[in-house]
Amino acid sequence: MTLTGNYRRLERIIKGVSNHRRIQILELLGRQPELSVNEISERTGSDFKNISAHVRRMAIAGLVMKRSDGKSVRHKITNRGINVLTFVRMLE
Repeated sequence: MTLTGNYRRLERIIKGVSNHRRIQILELLGRQPELSVNEISERTGSDFKNISAHVRRMAIAGLVMKRSDGKSVRHKITNRGINVLTFVRMLE
């Protein structure tokens, strides 16, 4: 991968976590894996569409993985997501 490609990949990861709600979702999935968007929405007290957009962005960044479960989709934090969350906590 080129140097520019590496920078773009890093940008995608940073954008995937660059919102307080996304950090909250990462922490939630770190404690309770395999949640649906609806369950995440209920636990965070945020709008379903808003959470869905955040989770989609996080999946593109490789912070969250999706798994089909019948009619719903379950979400789990990835190793990259755990590493990013650990880094973000160090900034506190």
